[in-house]
Amino acid sequence: MAVTALADITAGPTVGLLPLVALGPAFAGLTGGPRRTGVIGGIALALCLALGWYDGLFPGRRGTTALVSVAGVTAAGVVAAVMRRRREEELAGVRSIAEVAQRVLLRPVPRTAGELGAAVSYTAAVAEARIGGDLYEVVTSPGGVRVIVGDVQGKGLDAVETAADVLGAFREAAHDEPDLAGVSTRLERAMNRTLGGERFVTAVIAEIRQDRTVTVVNYGHPAPLLLAADGTARFLEPATRALPLGLGLGGTESPDALDAEFRPGDQLLLYTDGVTEARDRDGTFYPLASRLSLLKADSPELALEALHGDLMEHVGGPLGDDAAILLLRYRS
Repeated sequence: MAVTALADITAGPTVGLLPLVALGPAFAGLTGGPRRTGVIGGIALALCLALGWYDGLFPGRRGTTALVSVAGVTAAGVVAAVMRRRREEELAGVRSIAEVAQRVLLRPVPRTAGELGAAVSYTAAVAEARIGGDLYEVVTSPGGVRVIVGDVQGKGLDAVETAADVLGAFREAAHDEPDLAGVSTRLERAMNRTLGGERFVTAVIAEIRQDRTVTVVNYGHPAPLLLAADGTARFLEPATRALPLGLGLGGTESPDALDAEFRPGDQLLLYTDGVTEARDRDGTFYPLASRLSLLKADSPELALEALHGDLMEHVGGPLGDDAAILLLRYRS
């Protein structure tokens, strides 16, 4: 408005810059609240009236038209500010509900579970979202620490509902079953009953026991990565690929369990395909195997923070899919 006033005084009334004073309340309605928009609109009206008298446009059609234009834009700006404020309040309410739903569905993992330190990183593909189709859980049971990381086929509310079903079945089975085979069988039966149509879930279930071994059961999910204390790493690939949960047909055998040593200083990284299939602008997938040096941080939380930051830097924008990462570290 100051630039418009200066230009109008310099150029004179013949140029017709007076209606541009309405830009003040127009932009105020886009960025400020109703009160601020009204105050700036009042200043714009006073400025328009003063410039109109200075230019000799009052009384006259040009001056009256400019004044009415500023008043109309001010009124429209106030209405827009009120509507935007209401939408922001509604969005804040929806986000708070989503945060509660996330805490119920994806509860924070315990920082310590037995002799393990644990940390999780979850990033939804939609920047405004709090929950998605990826899932994780850590349960301490008499048989050991049992964990699951999975990825639900599809997106939206259906995927969230399916994730809730999987986590509910796993939490119950992880506490009740004496071994991981019983957990996986019970989870598989529950999902074959619950999931219908073309819905399915890829998942990895693992159990870390006190005898310093880890057992992994894989339902069509990316293989976990075992990083030994000496720096060597290997993917815990199953001998045969199993069908995801929900696609098991009658008589289909459960996946074979894979056992490995898990000693003090070792780390187990479980993740979803949103991590390994994240692409940069050139279409290059995220090289997870070459980023394991980031996991040498002092704590699992710092290690995942570094890995997540490197992942987002690689992508250079929003992720194309939900990404969940769970890190378990055998404390020395």
